Amino acid sequence: MRKPLIAGNWKMNNTKLDAELFMVDFKPLVRTHKKTEIVLCVPYTCLEKVKKLCKGTKIKVGAQNVSWADKGAFTGEISADMLKELGAEYVIIGHSERRQYFGETDVTVNKRTVQALDNSLKPIVCVGETGDERAADRTEAVLKTQLAGAFEGFSEEALREVVIAYEPIWAIGTGQTATPEQANATIKFIRKTLAKMFTRPTANKVRILYGGSMNGGNVAELMDMSDIDGGLVGGASLKPEEFASMATYNA
Repeated sequence: MRKPLIAGNWKMNNTKLDAELFMVDFKPLVRTHKKTEIVLCVPYTCLEKVKKLCKGTKIKVGAQNVSWADKGAFTGEISADMLKELGAEYVIIGHSERRQYFGETDVTVNKRTVQALDNSLKPIVCVGETGDERAADRTEAVLKTQLAGAFEGFSEEALREVVIAYEPIWAIGTGQTATPEQANATIKFIRKTLAKMFTRPTANKVRILYGGSMNGGNVAELMDMSDIDGGLVGGASLKPEEFASMATYNA
């Protein structure tokens, strides 16, 4: 059985004070919940603070990007060692906003994912199509290309350590959400593609999340689908009560 995972992506939101106020409300609501793995992917400046605030809980902490290099002349980047020193256990890689605004490609996603795994960080690798690509019936072709690029050269053992997030770009921050059936069918296609690239047993071990305006109102019906193993949550993860309700949907 794949353990459900609900990950919050704070994006470029929350100071350390905001994070502390969030945790005051959030922690008591999820403290005893064990059925779901809960991850907070926060800005670099909040990592150390949130890690300390999570002490005594099962809540994991993640970053939102990692360099493909160990160290060196890469102004503005942050290394895996730096993230681990701050307490990160997970890291988001290849989010659509990184692809759209900061030049992320399938090649750099691959390099960052390798670096994360080499340094015992658990990558959450994002894939997904635009609205135009979906309208042109190119969803499957786009996903095949992204998956092939992201996991080129990977062993089956390495792939088992990866979490994948399917995030239809047209549904991120728009209030639009793929129907549970649409999301499940696409995630099932991702798993089928992984099975062809690797093997079916390995594909069956990989957790695949849905990310695209998941919220407290639709989490249960999305999570009721056979192939959806969790969510990568944006805006709703900034609201402690709502995010707690999502993280404990199966309580």
